[in-house]
Formats: sequence, structure tokens, C-alpha cells
Amino acid sequence: MNMRNKPKNLIYKYFKLLKVAAIVLMLVFSLQLEGVMAQTRFAPVAIDGRRIFRVSNTKDRPAKERAEYINGILKTVVELEKVPNIKVEKGENIAQIKIDEIAQFTVTKNDVEPGENPNEKAEIWAKEIIQRINQARKERSTEFIRNTLIVSFLLILLTIAVHWVLGKVRRILQGYVSSLVTSENSSDQNQQQNSLNLLLKASLFLSRTALWVVVSLYITNLFPLTRQWSFNIARSIQFSLTSPIFKEFSISNILVLIGLFLGLMIISGGVTNILRSRILEVLRISRGAQEVIAIIFKYTLIAIGSIVLLQSFGVDLSSLAILASALGVGIGFGFQDIAKNFGSGLVLLFERPIQVGDFIEVGKYMGNVERIGARSVVIRTLDRVSIIVPNSRFLEDEVINWSHRNPISRIHIPVGVSYSSDVNAVKKALLEAGKNHPEVLSVPQPNVFFTGFGDSSLDFELLVWIDTPSHQVSIKSDICFRIEATLKKYEIEIPFPQRDLHVRSGDLPLTLSPELQQTLLKQQQNGKNSP
Repeated sequence: MNMRNKPKNLIYKYFKLLKVAAIVLMLVFSLQLEGVMAQTRFAPVAIDGRRIFRVSNTKDRPAKERAEYINGILKTVVELEKVPNIKVEKGENIAQIKIDEIAQFTVTKNDVEPGENPNEKAEIWAKEIIQRINQARKERSTEFIRNTLIVSFLLILLTIAVHWVLGKVRRILQGYVSSLVTSENSSDQNQQQNSLNLLLKASLFLSRTALWVVVSLYITNLFPLTRQWSFNIARSIQFSLTSPIFKEFSISNILVLIGLFLGLMIISGGVTNILRSRILEVLRISRGAQEVIAIIFKYTLIAIGSIVLLQSFGVDLSSLAILASALGVGIGFGFQDIAKNFGSGLVLLFERPIQVGDFIEVGKYMGNVERIGARSVVIRTLDRVSIIVPNSRFLEDEVINWSHRNPISRIHIPVGVSYSSDVNAVKKALLEAGKNHPEVLSVPQPNVFFTGFGDSSLDFELLVWIDTPSHQVSIKSDICFRIEATLKKYEIEIPFPQRDLHVRSGDLPLTLSPELQQTLLKQQQNGKNSP
């Protein structure tokens, strides 16, 4: 592998890894939220932020209210000094857990999983309550708090040390990567080094951030008070996400749907790139046809995936017809240009007056078509500058497509020679200059036209045929060099514009008319009389 390509490969692999990580995170995020949505009818019961069990909705009280009531009872029991007396009263489809004959709560069949018995579940919950109460009282002791503070202090010191080591590792990697960057162009070398340094800094920032977040969460869970705060915040976020905002859809539903749509977009783009690079290129079809097939495949995949996602979430697609009609009217009035360009893009894809790879000329811009998108076309000019042109312009204005169907085209080179030149010798010289160029086609043959008599020259035009339209500027320049050398070889003069200047002579001094002399005398006298 070439050494100068290693940094580019590193950058490409880094971004590819980030892309895969983004897909995995979105899938994990979606699965986590789906788990939260599955628990929307349950609320957790906890002591000092440690969850013991969860309760469900009943006919009289929602799950959140039941959980807050039980949490209040357990908090009061933990603060008491005596050991609580907890017993279970069993029933047919319901059980009661009594604490010191003062407080009690029920366990219904909705609180247990299918196949479980409320009485057995109540026994398990009673044992777990006693265990958690003893643990909570132990964590409130002076000895536990002192030991936990020491552990927390040591963890912070260790984290600071790891934070410092990560900075040293980045500097070592930066020096190693800088040695891999070798380029003849200093600007390219600086750009590669800046890109790699930016990637290393971003990796260092993410690593340090993740380190401190993990340590902070761990230390927070060591202390009962901070653990309870963390639990309350997480529970508030959970209830805010799972509470319906309209009909049966909550914020978590919407976030999951958005995450799945983003994953669908990324996966569709990846599959389309595989189709383009691994299948369509093997079929050896034109680049324009490859782009059309890839774009149609991508949008079809997105459309089918969107329908599947919406139906899996229970969205009635027929109910979206009115919304789609309203949006269509809004788009028609508010986004006329966008809708026009999108429609023009579909026409360009299916009618294919221009294709990816064509050499075209639009107004003052000339270059190769790099991409045909839903809203615009990207043209790479001969100066290697990307020009973004709206799709509608290709249907409303005249467009010169030098590569349309047949890439063979003719270029015109006007030449003027002196009136004393032999026209046959001029024709021979021009044909010789045109035929000797390697990129000029021999069939059709070059031709010379005598176009007229100019003010100071005999005007000719050399016409040659080429099959590389994107090279026409360089070919025309090369032929002009050859024409100049050939005309010198045949001693044919190229004139420059001449103009004759005639100067009329007259008598000096100039004679004035009597009327003009009287006017000048009056103005002179008025000037003397004025104060």
C-alpha cells in the first residue's frame, strides 16, 4: 500500500466505523424505547433508587399513583428504628402485604406475569422488601458513608490519571500518524494532517467524556440520596416519554419511529451503494443508467420500508390521505420552486436528456454531470469547481449536451490571413495543422471554409471532429498553436486590423463671423462694468 494513501484510508475507515456505530446506536435506542413502551402500564417501586418490583394499573388507581403510595410507605418504614413486621394475607385472585398493621397494599393478577400467582408473588415481594430495608439502613450508617467517600475519592484520582494518559496516547498517535502523511503538494499534506488531528481530538473528547460519565454514574449510585435523585429523574423522563400526547402515541413512540426512519435511510443508502459498486458496474452499463437504477431502487426501498414501519406501529395509512392532500396543497403554494425542481428531477431521471457523466453546457457553465438529485444537478466544471444547478433550469432553458447519444462533435476555429496570401496554400496549411492532432478524428475529415472578405483579412474557418467533448478547450488551444507554426512555415501572414486616419487642413488664424465678434465684445464690456 502506498504510504500517502494510508491517511486517506484511515479517515475512510474511521468514518465507516462511525457510520456503523450510528446504525447500532439507533437500533439499540429503538429497542430500549420499545422496552420502555412495553412497560407503559407499569410503574416501579424502589427504596433509595433500587427497584424492588413494579405495579400495574387497576380500575381505581393508575400505576404511577400506586407506586408513589407504596414508595411513601417504604420510605417511612426505613426511617423507623425498629424492625418492621411484614406479613402476607392471601386471597383467591388478590393478595395483601401488611407492614406493622398500619399500612398495606395489594398484589393483583395484573401485577404478575402470565402463569404466576398473586399469592406467590406477594411472598417474594415481602422478602425483597425486608432485604432492601435492611440494606438501606446499613447504607445510612456512618461507617458505610465514610468508606464510600474514600472509594469515590480514589475513583476520581484514578479517573484523572486515565484522563491524563489518554492525552499522552493522543500525542503519541498524532506523531505516528503525522509520519504517515507524505504528499508532494504541501497544501494536501496540511489538509490531511489537519483532518487526522481533528479525528484524534474528536476521539479523545468522546473517550474522556464517556469515562467521566461512567464514573459519575457509578459514584452517584453508591450513595442512597444521589441514587434516589437519579432514580426520580429517570422515572420522570420515562413517564414523560411514555405518556400519550395524542391518541395512543407518546413521545417514545415518535422517537422510536424517527430512529427507525433514520436507520432505514442509512441502510437504504448503504444497500444502494453496494448495488451500484458491486452489481451495476459488473453489468458494464453506462454510468447514467447506473445512476437512474440506483436512485429508483433507493427511493423504492425507502417507500416500501416507510409503509412497513407505519403499519407495524398501527398507523392507518388510509387516514393519512387527507393529511397528504393538505400537505400537497401547502407544498404547492408554499414550496413551488421545490416541488417544481422535484418534478423536473423525475423527468430528467426517466426521460434522460442528460445523464451522469455527460459533458454539458448550461448558460455560462460547461462541465461534466456528477450527480442528478431530487432538487438539483451537480456539474463539475473544467476548473474542477462544482456548480449546483436547479433541475427546472434544464427543462426551461436551452441546454447543450455534447455527449447526448453520440459524443462526436465539431469545433470551429476561425483564422484570418493577409489579402496577399494564396488561398490554396492557406487551405493546405490549415488542413495540415488539423490532421496532425492526435485527438482529431480522421473520419469525418477536417475541412476548411472560406467564410468571406474582412476589413483587413481573408477569413477562413477550420472545422475538425472530436469524440471527447470535455477536451475541446485544450484541443482547440493545441490546434491554434499548430496553425500559427504552420502559417509561419508556409510564410503566410496573419494581419492585424488597420485604420486610415485623414486629417483635414485649414487656415490659421481662424476667422470669426461679425455676429460672433459683436457677442464677444458685449460680454467683455459687461464684465468690465460689473463691480
